[in-house]
Amino acid sequence: MTQRSDAGPASGGDGTQTHAHQGEGRERGGGVAGLIVGSIGVVYGDIGTSPLYALRESLAHQVEHDALTEESVIGAISLLIFALVFTVTIKYVIFVLRADNRGEGGILSLMALAQTAMGRRTKVAFMLGVGGAALFAGEAIITPAISVMSAIEGLELVTHRFNEFVLPITIFILVTLFWVQSHGTARVAAFFGPIMIVFFLSIGVLGAMHIPEAPQVLRSFDPRQGIAFLVTHGWLGFAVLGSVFLAVTGVEALYADMGHFGRGPIRTAWLGFVLPALLLNYLGQGALVLSRPEAVGNPFFLLAPEWALLPLVILSTLATTIAAQAVITGAFSLARQAIQLGLIPRLEVTHTSASQEGQIYIGRINRLLLIGVLLLVIAFKSSSALASAYGIAVTGTMVLSTSLLFIVAWRKWGWPLFASILFATSFLVVEFAFLTANLMKVKDGGWVPLALGGCVMIIMWTWTRGTRLLAEKTHRNSIPMMELIAMLQKSKPTRVPGTAVFLTSDPAVAPTALMHNLKHNKVLHERVLVICVKTEDRPRVAPGKRFEIEKLSDDFYRSTLHYGFMESPRVPAALAAMRKAGFKYDIMTTSFFLGRRSIKESPSSEMPVWQDKLYVALTRQAANATDFFSIPSDRVVELGAQVTI
Repeated sequence: MTQRSDAGPASGGDGTQTHAHQGEGRERGGGVAGLIVGSIGVVYGDIGTSPLYALRESLAHQVEHDALTEESVIGAISLLIFALVFTVTIKYVIFVLRADNRGEGGILSLMALAQTAMGRRTKVAFMLGVGGAALFAGEAIITPAISVMSAIEGLELVTHRFNEFVLPITIFILVTLFWVQSHGTARVAAFFGPIMIVFFLSIGVLGAMHIPEAPQVLRSFDPRQGIAFLVTHGWLGFAVLGSVFLAVTGVEALYADMGHFGRGPIRTAWLGFVLPALLLNYLGQGALVLSRPEAVGNPFFLLAPEWALLPLVILSTLATTIAAQAVITGAFSLARQAIQLGLIPRLEVTHTSASQEGQIYIGRINRLLLIGVLLLVIAFKSSSALASAYGIAVTGTMVLSTSLLFIVAWRKWGWPLFASILFATSFLVVEFAFLTANLMKVKDGGWVPLALGGCVMIIMWTWTRGTRLLAEKTHRNSIPMMELIAMLQKSKPTRVPGTAVFLTSDPAVAPTALMHNLKHNKVLHERVLVICVKTEDRPRVAPGKRFEIEKLSDDFYRSTLHYGFMESPRVPAALAAMRKAGFKYDIMTTSFFLGRRSIKESPSSEMPVWQDKLYVALTRQAANATDFFSIPSDRVVELGAQVTI
């Protein structure tokens, strides 16, 4: 007998399930206008603060090679405009936002969508998704460092006395930012949108004020100016192309935050407000440099009149702090997805909001990010030095996301193979050009995101491989569930009142904790429930589809709990839903038996020694099942066992 929960949700016209939490979140945000304001504050924090350093770094190459001319400035801005229009507007706003996984976005969400489209879990889609997630981890460490430092450096223009305080102030702001994460960001987030609106209005107006000083800068809208610059300047043009790409850092946030704000508000905010403000500012910076070449050292802050310089520094600091906050929040969300998809050990996830599922805090991730950010700030000492380390992570993620988008367009959207190849190639040609240009900066700091991404990939690969080998070994050495039930009916062990719940990752075989309980305690509860928690290739599972119950015998039941990769598994809540559906269950007479495995290295392991040691070290970082599954600690019995891989 198999029973499914039947309180199914409403479905959209295309057969996909609608999400109540999204609708509720949008109502709380004050309708479409509230979502647009919210997306300006969260989604566009990173890309919105790029004007602080993008054009400055692009022109710095020309100054270094004594090649700063009117044509070279216009050519660099033309390339920058092309990056904003082609990469952000055409690729992400028009196409990538269409590839939603039941309303959610992000590189791991796209990986799950591609695997669903292929009808199976393919290694190609898996590696593309893991690679993108690993590179995003590198970006999450660099973004807070370069964003905050670039804003604080504006103090040097107020007075040179601030020069020696740039580093300490940056460190203080970053430490404070990471410290407040555990308290939740809901209250602070309410100010994100208004502050970023003021920021975008300010930089747009400042840029527009300077365009009349050199109206020839408007020639930058002609893409031939950028092409001519690349053709005539050889390797210098390629170096500038790598810095131009700094203008689109943070573009992945458009896709990653789609589940919070929706496709429409994100598109409206970009096309109607953010893009015009950015274009006006970049054109204004260019006009300033053309009319006053000495401003090339910091054209963003020199746009402001002297009386407005300090307020602009303060406003930019607030904006860059918001950009850093958005990336940190994204890192928490990505880490939870990775945990649910089995890519990293389960870590303790703290919910900082009673109403918003997405408001989470992961202590270990927060500490690792803070350590990484502080090391970068201390090692590189300036935003210009950090700029060399920035582009590779973003361009690499873009290439991988385009590759996954090809699979989705071909297999999910039903495009012809030729059209899908042409579609992906048009973006890959541009993105590989940006990636190659950024690879020129490997020795100057570009090795940082590559090293960070490589470490994250090795961790994910080791964890998935070790977990698979351990599961295979456990399965081989275990007794099939139905065989155990038949044996118990013959041996008739001592029965005790109440319900025993055993969690397992393999519902086909008897849980290790159940076998240890029989072996050492020599008793069996009058009702036994074996639970397997399964993560689906979708962001969320509707409450009505949360569980399945199968009756194996008069006193044995087996249940599978279904969760999306954006959800935190809460076993007691699922059991309460099962009770409403008719399953007899009382928390006061229930004991949860959990197996605590101590993993040991094995000389006969299929993994090399270093990977074996790494896997054992990772298992020691994992949160215990009691906390991870939100099980009441006073109802838990833990049975330990030593296992070798």
